[in-house]
Parts: sequence; structure tokens; C-alpha cells
Amino acid sequence: MTNSSVVTLERHIVEEERTRSEVTGALSNILYSITLAAKIISREVNKAGIVDLLGDTGDTNVQGERVQKLDLYAEDVIYRAMDHTGALCCMVSEESEDILPIPEKFPKGKYVLIFDPLDGSSNIDVNVSIGTIFSVHKKITDGVDGTVEDCLQAGYKQVAAGYVLYGSSTMLVYTSGRGVYGFTLDPSIGEFLLSHPNLVMPEPPGRMYSINEAYYPHWSSGQQRLMQHLKGLDGEGTVSYSSRYIGSLVADFHRTLLKGGIFMYPADSKSPCGKLRLLYEAAPMAMIC
Repeated sequence: MTNSSVVTLERHIVEEERTRSEVTGALSNILYSITLAAKIISREVNKAGIVDLLGDTGDTNVQGERVQKLDLYAEDVIYRAMDHTGALCCMVSEESEDILPIPEKFPKGKYVLIFDPLDGSSNIDVNVSIGTIFSVHKKITDGVDGTVEDCLQAGYKQVAAGYVLYGSSTMLVYTSGRGVYGFTLDPSIGEFLLSHPNLVMPEPPGRMYSINEAYYPHWSSGQQRLMQHLKGLDGEGTVSYSSRYIGSLVADFHRTLLKGGIFMYPADSKSPCGKLRLLYEAAPMAMIC
């Protein structure tokens, strides 16, 4: 057993508070509550096939995607884990078109939580790894309630970001701006334990790329040339890259973070602005890497 195996997430956060003035009690409270939600979601994901949580609801969300039962469950769990903390002025979920307000009966704080409750939910039925993505911003407007302006801030203004991967084990990865840390859930004690301290992409990076090549005919000529280069088919590359693609952003990103390589989801003729959502997906992942 290594020393890291006995460092709980709670202990890690307390130590961060001691050494970094910008890591406040309110921010720590947000992280604690996210881990509680992650434990509950992990439990339900692991038994989704036997408690009627698989499949879609028949509805379509604001992104134009079929809403999965677990999407709504995860959104509700995160909201209820966070709404009473006194740390947030509002929340924003990928599954909801409008801001999620803090109930009047609870105190409001100075942070905004932005989250994708269950990314990759179309893979739930086939037992592929899925995940939760989150981002935290400071409130920038006057007043008590959160506003659209508080939510739509530039990515470089994030104060924390992370994701939870529900796979062969449940893992939480987060950063608050100085170092990236990974914690693995030990189900026997119900605690996230530090398993990956100071995560960085390996150098030299792994020669792997992650992209859905079914869209190749719809990409720009520049993107097509890049793919030919990565495969060593353009006569210029000396070593070709290998393809690794799961189809779940959190799972693909997590592998790329640990092994190195390139993750891509480029624009195409069908989606000229790309498909990754800046607020819920691209910005949080960019802060981590």
C-alpha cells in the first residue's frame, strides 16, 4: 500500500486550504458535495440494468439529443447535493435550457456550478464508461441571485474544473488551477482516495489519436490531410499514430490524459461549429490539461 492510498479527498482539500489562500471553504464545500453526488450516481450506474434506469425518456433536450433516464437522475442528484450548501448563487446543467436557481429557503453564495450530469449517456445501454463533467466560476455581478452573465464567462476565469469517470472503477479528477489530482473511489469504505497525484500528460506523448473517423467525408480538406499525416499515409510522417476511440468524451479524454496523444472532435459540414459544448465540455477539459 502506497502513501497516496491513505490520502482521502477530504484530507487533500484540507491540506490545499492550508497552503493556498485562493482555495476557500466555500470552494471546498462545492468539491465535497460533488463527491457525494458522484458516489450516489456511481451506485445507480452500477445497477442501472436492474432498476429500470436504462433507455431514454422519450424527450429531447435543449441540445437536440434524446434524454436518457440516467441523465435526469444524475442532474437531480447533483442539484440536490448542491442546492443547500450556501456556496452557489445558481447552477447550469446541459440538460436544462434555463439557469437552475437556488431555492429561496437556502442561503446563496458567490460561485456558479456548471455541469454535464452524465456525458456519453447514449452509451449507457451497452455498458460503456460514462462521466460527469463540472466547472466552477466566481459570481461577477451584483445582487444575490446568479445571472446569465455569471454563467457565460470565459474559460480562463474558471476557478476549478473536473470530471468523474464511471468505469471499471469510479474516479474523480479535478484541478483548482495548480496541479491535477485523481482520486479513485474505494467502495469498501465509501471514500475517494488519492491514486494519481500531480497528473500530467506523459512526455514524449503517446502516439495515439482519438476521433470518430466515420465523419471523415464531412471534414474540411485540412482535417483530412491531418488524419492522413497521423496515419503516415502522406509520405511525410516517420511514425504513424494508432487509433483509440470509445465514443464517450470523459473516457476518451481520461485515456489521453494518462497515456498521451490527441483527442479531436472537429467541425464538419453537418456541424460547422463543432459538437463539443464550450461551457459544459471543452472549457472544463481544457483547464484540466
